[in-house]
Amino acid sequence: MQIDYYLATTSPYAYLAGTRPAEIAAKHGAGIVYKPLGVFDLFARTGGTPPKDRHESRQAYRLVEMRRQAEKAGKPINLHPAHWPTNPAPSAYAIIAAQREGGGDLAALVAGLTRACWAEERDIAEDAVIADCLEAAGFDRGLVDRGMMAGAETYARNLEEAVAAGAFGVPFFVAGEETFWGQDRLDDLDRYLSRA
Repeated sequence: MQIDYYLATTSPYAYLAGTRPAEIAAKHGAGIVYKPLGVFDLFARTGGTPPKDRHESRQAYRLVEMRRQAEKAGKPINLHPAHWPTNPAPSAYAIIAAQREGGGDLAALVAGLTRACWAEERDIAEDAVIADCLEAAGFDRGLVDRGMMAGAETYARNLEEAVAAGAFGVPFFVAGEETFWGQDRLDDLDRYLSRA
């Protein structure tokens, strides 16, 4: 079984998912393919609304839910990070390059990049921050400078594949014929894989 994991490095819910998707995949002997994309582009394609354009009651509830989910996950979170929104493409390209090249821990890289944004007040559009996260996850820091064109092509393709798979938000998981939206559906993914 392969799990396609559609994510955005600027998503608070990808941050809250942490390394659990990889842990669940490993538990069931499943593979996981990380497919970073631009979540605002996904919203535009599937009828979603960026947080800043939502009604004020939706904006307020989003923050409440983020706080609750962070408490449940035991993770610190800054509900108003200094560098959000930021350009997600450079960090996404780094994930794509790392997945292609291998040699490190992709789950740790995704967790490190999202943590940098949502808990460490770091700008994940900056090469130095991305390089630090690559190195911490066991990858070559130099990946930040390599494979940008291939990364851009894959990034665009991931968006198309996400739309075709029925994704409309992130994190979004596709396993076989089943789809799961949100870090709060990881237990459902776990149960599904235990029966598959």
